[in-house]
Amino acid sequence: MAQFKTFDGRVLRSVSLSEFTKHIELEVNGVSRFGFVPGQWLSVKATTPDGEEITRAYSIASAPSENGHFAFCLNRVQDGFMSNHLCSLNEGATIAFQGPFGDFILRPPLRDTVFIATGTGIAPFRSMLHWLLAESDRHRGHRFWLLFGARREQDIYYREEFENLAADHDNFHFLPTLSRAATEWKGLRGYVQEHLPEIVGTRSDMHAYICGLDKMVQANRELLKSLGWDRTSIRYEKYD
Repeated sequence: MAQFKTFDGRVLRSVSLSEFTKHIELEVNGVSRFGFVPGQWLSVKATTPDGEEITRAYSIASAPSENGHFAFCLNRVQDGFMSNHLCSLNEGATIAFQGPFGDFILRPPLRDTVFIATGTGIAPFRSMLHWLLAESDRHRGHRFWLLFGARREQDIYYREEFENLAADHDNFHFLPTLSRAATEWKGLRGYVQEHLPEIVGTRSDMHAYICGLDKMVQANRELLKSLGWDRTSIRYEKYD
């Protein structure tokens, strides 16, 4: 069995994104640079009060940096030890993890791309889009859409960040849609798959990346295939 190196990560800050969701920034102890590819995940280890070792996988929610920093976007899960443990960590606390792992990454050749997410499925796309849009020779003028489904306006994670990216880049479009929108909401309503045809139209020469719970992933995969997309143009990662 392959042996993977275990790293220590120190919490730099923890910010509430919603009532049950946290953005946690960490730095890797003992390394000057921690390399990963946008879209990859880390395997976090912790020990319960009963002495049981728990391991859980979490997508990295930040672009690669030169300073060994990374971030998670986490939901507190009822009766879930790891998510509540991580969301309760204070600045300076440490975690043990291995990785990076995973192949839910941008695949060449780069094309116009739609990113589809709900909930904390936004994490790998925050990593990908910040990396892509940071330099023109990475995105090369291709067009990108982020279709993000949430229940309520307060559940649109990283809203200001993505709105600023859209304002700064004509080729990036941020499209949040709410399934339980208040009356005053002026944006899209309903589920992500209801708005996907408006984005792709009759095109099948694009890429799609989908991340979230299985039901949403399946609905969007089936819709794209019904629109004539080849399955190799559709990449996905499920969180359940």
